[in-house]
Amino acid sequence: MPTKIVLADDHQIIRDGIKVVIDQESDMEVVGEADRGREAIAQASKLTPDVVVMDIGMNVLNGIEATRQIQK
Repeated sequence: MPTKIVLADDHQIIRDGIKVVIDQESDMEVVGEADRGREAIAQASKLTPDVVVMDIGMNVLNGIEATRQIQK
């Protein structure tokens, strides 16, 4: 069973680049993407990923606070 990953970054080009790399790995799968902290929390709650790759510098709700809320 592949490692489920959610990508959270406010720049689409960054998410796309990371996704290209992950898609080359047979034991990893991007199951969701978010461009805002609140969306990352919702994706993590809904999809229960093994890993969230989080940008810490997103607007409104930054990645650090979003990560704290996901960990709760």
